[in-house]
Amino acid sequence: MASLCSRQCWFAFFLVLAIWANQATPRELHESSSMAERYKRWLAKYGKSYRSAGERQRRFQIFKDNVEFIDSFNAKGHKTYKLGINKFADQTIAEFQATHKGYKRLGSKRLEKTSFKYENVTVVPPSMDWRKKGAVTPVKDQGNCLSCWAFSAVAAIEGIIKITTGKLISLSEQELLDCDTKGINQGCKGGLMEDAFKFIISKKGISSRANYTYKANQGTCKKAPHEAKIKRYEVVPANNETKLLMAVANQPVSVCVDSRSQDFTYYENGIFMGDCGTEVDHGVTIVGYGTTSEGIKYWLVKNSWGDDWGENGYMRIKRDVAAKEGLCAIATDSSYPIA
Repeated sequence: MASLCSRQCWFAFFLVLAIWANQATPRELHESSSMAERYKRWLAKYGKSYRSAGERQRRFQIFKDNVEFIDSFNAKGHKTYKLGINKFADQTIAEFQATHKGYKRLGSKRLEKTSFKYENVTVVPPSMDWRKKGAVTPVKDQGNCLSCWAFSAVAAIEGIIKITTGKLISLSEQELLDCDTKGINQGCKGGLMEDAFKFIISKKGISSRANYTYKANQGTCKKAPHEAKIKRYEVVPANNETKLLMAVANQPVSVCVDSRSQDFTYYENGIFMGDCGTEVDHGVTIVGYGTTSEGIKYWLVKNSWGDDWGENGYMRIKRDVAAKEGLCAIATDSSYPIA
């Protein structure tokens, strides 16, 4: 009995000593242990490993900060969307911004004016999902490369090719990274969707992904057979969600968004209505629209951060907001190819 008491007393002594040394309460120690366990499971899920114990610990602190933000946001409730712990949880916002965007903003002179073939459209369906029409390829992942511009342009081309020919072909973003380098577009250093359209028009086509696979880095341009071509492209009148709706009702459309918020990075599901600015930095593709049972109108957006992000790679973002440029400036710069 004395021996048992002795062991219990020593255990209690060392527990108190540990708490004192860490200046932490038992609850804080439990929460820290719980976070460490979540980190361990997260590492296993995504197959993460680091070069040193120091780097692992540094990433753990970033992970902890991000998870606490996500937990705090979700605990508040009364939101139309939720955040989730995805594969980006060990990165700072600055690190993520530097590797997963790629839209080059050039100021007001960037905005082009073209004809708009849907100008006289008066009736559009109440909802549209080009995935259900077979005009959208599976979600792709740009990786650590500022190539969103290529993914946005390619998704729009894949859509119009399916609509006009009946064939859905996964096309090559890598060809754009390697070969479209004489102007604004500079591989993993960023670019513009309209300039990608121009390049494909000038080269009279683009290869398939099967013939020109994605490497997530800029390489040497090579020849590959073309699988699709477009005749021209048009720009949707800027800052006009009504005009944008007319276009999306007829085909997937390349757009840009301000994706700088932490909410955007960790979006998991629901109708995104987070705080956004107008500093567009990321190219995506609108592949539909709709209205929830609660009456919230939304755009259906295909992203290029893999299917672990958002709703299996997609985001539903609120449509018809007071700001003329749309939420996250989604109506700022929109364009679509014509096959």
